[in-house]
Amino acid sequence: MTARDEWLKVDAIDLEAQGVARNAEGKVVFIEGALPGEEVQVQVGRSKNAWEQGALTALRKESALRVRPGCPHFGLHAGACGGCKMQHVDGAAQVAIKQRVLEDNLAHLAKVKAENLLRPIQGPDWGYRFRARLSVRYVPRKGTVLVGFHERKSRYVADMQVCPVLPAKVSQMLMPLRALIGGMDQRDRLPQIELAIGQAEAGPVVALVLRHLEPLTEADLGRLRAFGAEHGVQWWLQPKGPDTVHLLDEGGPELAYTLPEFGIVMPFKPTDFTQVNHQINTVLVGRALRLLAPTRDERVIDWFCGLGNFTLPIATLAREVLGIEGSETLVQRSRENAARNGLTERATFAARNLFELSPDDLVAYGQADKWLVDPPREGAFALSKALADLHAAPRADWTPPKRIVYVSCNPSTLARDAGLLVHQAGYRCVAAGAVNMFPHTAHVESMAVFERG
Repeated sequence: MTARDEWLKVDAIDLEAQGVARNAEGKVVFIEGALPGEEVQVQVGRSKNAWEQGALTALRKESALRVRPGCPHFGLHAGACGGCKMQHVDGAAQVAIKQRVLEDNLAHLAKVKAENLLRPIQGPDWGYRFRARLSVRYVPRKGTVLVGFHERKSRYVADMQVCPVLPAKVSQMLMPLRALIGGMDQRDRLPQIELAIGQAEAGPVVALVLRHLEPLTEADLGRLRAFGAEHGVQWWLQPKGPDTVHLLDEGGPELAYTLPEFGIVMPFKPTDFTQVNHQINTVLVGRALRLLAPTRDERVIDWFCGLGNFTLPIATLAREVLGIEGSETLVQRSRENAARNGLTERATFAARNLFELSPDDLVAYGQADKWLVDPPREGAFALSKALADLHAAPRADWTPPKRIVYVSCNPSTLARDAGLLVHQAGYRCVAAGAVNMFPHTAHVESMAVFERG
């Protein structure tokens, strides 16, 4: 095991933003808080035959990439907030690290090298988080309420007074929220507040979803209304599962986000999956569609279409687009969004389990000139495998898409699927690039473009 007084030279950084070094025995050591080029000492927390993991305890040589964290709750110490892992890394370096993670995954897992590297998509480093799930805990022995993210590697809620990755209005609301919950009759039965921010002509619409395990008293409902009026927020209540979410009081501005480049307005519920970072999403959709380049004579399929984030913009450019999602509820919501934007003639939707697809299924959905693929973290293995099978055994009545734009939230599953597309389905990876959707975290969003031949 690495001795506490041994100095290690950090050579790299991994996907979880840990420094990577080797100790005197040659064993790999993953070090929280360490950066490439640094010389550090470490306290080992886990030790296996092939590797060790620990936290930085002393720093002898500092990396030029190291910066002062922008949040007082960031750190490696007990009680530190676990919401961010990379605040000690320069913002531009974070983006470069994520780009390298994408390239390394493609190279090592898929044996694929993109012909062109796309310029990384990045935006504001602070105040970007328009969605968040905040835990709530009443602590009787301290006589206080905690509202925020969990502590690093802990089930406890961090004692947060501010959160700079949240919009300033929400960050400044954390302490008033603590006081509000602390004064409620049901304060020990309120485990969670979910944040969702929409866009409207008059400005941002802040929605807070309160999860409550018991019916709220009239006094508590009055406290919520008073808080909402004072701070300009919408209260939604969630007594059970996500389907039970409803507004405390009807009326007020609509919760929606916009894609101005395409004239799209998309209403959503605060518990719907929408992108955390609206600014980056706007740029992401624009770039994806420029790379896809649909034309008025083309048919496109959008796999894993969600609420229509890509489907509806594609419908403004293509002859026809089919959006496919795994949930009937999401499909219905997508249809409503298409109607809201006057796109029902060119945008249709279907519900299907996208993790169980066969070549017959692909043929049944018909030929498409191009595909947009935007799966969850599990990736699109079944889709890629079915496409590879059709390449091995072509059908006379079906032709594969000539171009695929794949938007990913997990570089390892993107690499797995890229290996299938390139080595078994007849595609080339013509471009790939990182998307910094979650600054200061180790999360890597990315995009890749595949073309036939």
